Amino acid sequence: MAWKPTDIADQSGRTFVITGANGGLGAETTKVLAGKGATVIMACRNASKAQPIADAIPGDVRVAALDLADLASVREFAAQQGEFDVLINNAGLMNIPFSRTADGFETQFGVNHLGHFALTGLLLDRVRDRVISIASIAHKQTPKLWIDDLNYENRRYQRNLAYAQAKLANLMFGRELQRRLTEAGSAKKSYAVHPGVSATDLFARTETPLDKISKPFIKLIGHPPHKAAHSTLFAATEPAADPTVYWGPNRLMQSQGPVEACPSSKISRDPELLRRLWEESERMTGITYKF
Repeated sequence: MAWKPTDIADQSGRTFVITGANGGLGAETTKVLAGKGATVIMACRNASKAQPIADAIPGDVRVAALDLADLASVREFAAQQGEFDVLINNAGLMNIPFSRTADGFETQFGVNHLGHFALTGLLLDRVRDRVISIASIAHKQTPKLWIDDLNYENRRYQRNLAYAQAKLANLMFGRELQRRLTEAGSAKKSYAVHPGVSATDLFARTETPLDKISKPFIKLIGHPPHKAAHSTLFAATEPAADPTVYWGPNRLMQSQGPVEACPSSKISRDPELLRRLWEESERMTGITYKF
């Protein structure tokens, strides 16, 4: 029988930090967890915009400011957090025009991967249970990981490939973090999941004519946000979930369906690339993990 949110045990006494929780999958995840008795900290770039959303969700839901495009903001947010149970690295940008973050990173890679890499490294000693990284079926769209030019210093920017690279990095980070936790003898877990395809606001922020037509099309092939959040909720709450498995929907080319074990690209499983991405991420962010 397929897993469903009603299978989630009571979460009273547990605290979850969710980045980008003011809309889409993050808001859906917040609703379910708060409904199960958890305390949820919505870590959002625009706290004033997020507060009305938090106020409308019954339960213990709090808002904190976090801008993943600015490592100073990441450090400030991390310094304000005490111990908690689960970190859900949910926030993301998709197929946006070229720009750079406050620290000079290509924005999709900087926000989707490096911001979360830095955040997790700064908070790992306060995470009691697990870390969830949200990848995407789009990780298969890139033919390689440009490990020597992750920041688009010497190649032409292609927004779709930049997004694919960032999501590949999310998947690889989740896997390599689990490997390093196991190697260190830690009981903490790291999961990489994907939501399938869902008509969230990600499809309306590309600043192209596709913003007006993509969401109706996506609704035809994907599944609604509350179902797309299932893989995140499963990995965040299921005690027996295997952290070495890539979890997500597996029907209609992984665009929809119940949570299952999913295949991923050969690149995403390359041990040498996993190691090099980790080292490059530490170099770029200045955050060194301590296990």
